[in-house]
Amino acid sequence: MELIELRTFVAVAGQRSFSRAARQLHRTQPAVSQAVRRLEEAVGETLFDRSTRDGSLTDAGRVLLEYAQRLLRLVDEARGAVAELRDVRRGRVLIGANEAAVHALLPAAARFQSRYPAVQVEVRRVPSRQIAGEVLGRVLDFGVLTFAPAERGLAAVPLGRDDLVLLTHPAHPLAKRRTVTMAEVGRQTVIAHNDPSPARERVLRIFEARQAPLNIAMSLPSLDGIKRAVEMKMGVALLPRRCALAEIALGRLAAVRLSDLQIKRQVRFVHRQAGGLSHAAAAFLEVVKEFKTP
Repeated sequence: MELIELRTFVAVAGQRSFSRAARQLHRTQPAVSQAVRRLEEAVGETLFDRSTRDGSLTDAGRVLLEYAQRLLRLVDEARGAVAELRDVRRGRVLIGANEAAVHALLPAAARFQSRYPAVQVEVRRVPSRQIAGEVLGRVLDFGVLTFAPAERGLAAVPLGRDDLVLLTHPAHPLAKRRTVTMAEVGRQTVIAHNDPSPARERVLRIFEARQAPLNIAMSLPSLDGIKRAVEMKMGVALLPRRCALAEIALGRLAAVRLSDLQIKRQVRFVHRQAGGLSHAAAAFLEVVKEFKTP
């Protein structure tokens, strides 16, 4: 049973005439008759009552017509859906990032959404160490990292830079300072993130090496929770500046540079070198390549 035979059958049934169906399909009448006969042979039933002149359907023809129309609608819908994917009018882009890296991704995601509003962008919270493997394994389309992955087969587009700052309540004694030292930070009550990451471990090692270990009084699972705790004067936090731009602008938090700890983080948008991206994912990568955050 071929699609062209089903389309021919539906046309004959709709026109109630082999000749009119032939004109509609831009085919010869013998070709239309042969297509219907092949379909009858495939189903093992006569589909048209040939004793009449009005193209009446048999019982088998009426049953098949309902299914044929349903099948052809599905075929047309499937073709339309694939065309929409090709034209980036639908689809999904799946990105892995930790909580801190999401802030660097948002401007590019906003531009993509303005161009392709029907495409779903899903950002999953994935530990940094797992992101490269999941991108290579095609679990994720892309990943956002603040370090260069060691795995081969990946390429990276820079999203922007960020620096580590001390976040305090605006009324904190250190809030008005331009810079503070690691020793001064070591004497503060620190609110930390409890999600392990290479960046977090690097900072802890540096403080220990400088003999100014952090006094971590509380660890929380989210950056929003940490920022809220700092706003409540529960302590200070060492976080990327980009994570708190809104709170700093509103005067709810103050950001102070560390004079002896200059950590500039390069945020990278990671993708597979071999490609194999969906139309939607390829369009997202193009937006990222043309757009770099400050």
